Amino acid sequence: MAAYVPVPWVSPLLYAAVLVGGLYYEVADLAPGPGPPLWRIAGFVAGLAALAVLEAVERRKAPAQAWLPLLARGGLIVVVVALDVSELAQVLFVLLPFTAYFAIGRGAALALAALCVAGLLTGYALTAPGWYREPERVSDLLMLCVGLVLALSMAAVAIGEQRGRRALEQYAAQVAELSAAAERNRLARDIHDSLGHHLTAAAVQLEIASEFRALDPHSAQRAVDEARLAVKRALGDVRQSVRALRGEETHKSLRAMLAGLARAGGAGPHVATQVEGSEDGYAPAALTALYRAAQEGLTNARRHARATRVTVAVRLTEHAARLVVSDDGRGFTPDGAAATGFGLLGMRERVHLVGGSVHIDSSPGTGTRLTVTVPRGHGGAGVP
Repeated sequence: MAAYVPVPWVSPLLYAAVLVGGLYYEVADLAPGPGPPLWRIAGFVAGLAALAVLEAVERRKAPAQAWLPLLARGGLIVVVVALDVSELAQVLFVLLPFTAYFAIGRGAALALAALCVAGLLTGYALTAPGWYREPERVSDLLMLCVGLVLALSMAAVAIGEQRGRRALEQYAAQVAELSAAAERNRLARDIHDSLGHHLTAAAVQLEIASEFRALDPHSAQRAVDEARLAVKRALGDVRQSVRALRGEETHKSLRAMLAGLARAGGAGPHVATQVEGSEDGYAPAALTALYRAAQEGLTNARRHARATRVTVAVRLTEHAARLVVSDDGRGFTPDGAAATGFGLLGMRERVHLVGGSVHIDSSPGTGTRLTVTVPRGHGGAGVP
């Protein structure tokens, strides 16, 4: 509770009201008999000034012990009440439970409120026997009780508002952290799926060029040309990613993207693509997830499977789209380490973001079949 801040304008406003009321009481000569001596008026004003200074010091620097300023404030209020001829300063007692609610807690505030009422009753009992028959004293007691109730209610509302604001700030910080993490994951997937794919193709072509440089210079030169094209495509993907970050991204059709993926094969495995159905009704995120899945499947076929032929087939229906990437490579065990690499992990993340599913069917020596299904009309949690 010590971390909550009292409403800053309540105490100064109350001090000012008591000061104006007390001075007006003296200037208008409303007190019976001769006026109070000058030292009493000066002490009354000095006491209120000391309360205001104490309030300013607490606001600038929170004390180590919350009870100390409460005791100091209580002592000053007792002095001001004793010096105030108008008896208006009694209202200052409501500041004790009000401040305690913020500094210590509700229990301490309620205890101080009860103590204030008990103190006033004790004073009445000692100085004014039969006070309960005097309308003014009964009215003062009732007004003190009403003031205490209002002060405690205001403190409870203020703390509830501050607690809600802090919870909202924490939620906002968590959302910002999650958004940043999601954006980092998205960029990591994009770098792996786009640059990784093209750089893998370039690396494969350069390896071919190195192996055939002496035996078949023509094939080696063709492999170098293909590597050069792969690097250019990588640069093109970088520019497209920059445009996407600037909000200038343009989405190509899935059919066109897969056709470009097949043409980029070069001297690698033969890639055949087939797209059936209409892309209408499919979100760009879903189509991108299908394309990236096909790209990942082709990259793995080139890098790991040593496949000679890869087939990419997509069927788009009114309910869902189904992508199948199959190769005649050496295959692998889906439960092994090869199925937990970053590429397959990123692919699953993309597909799950658009509400789809991923299934891998492979075994050593039998090739690999990757099946991805995404629903139609699913916008996903964000553009993958």
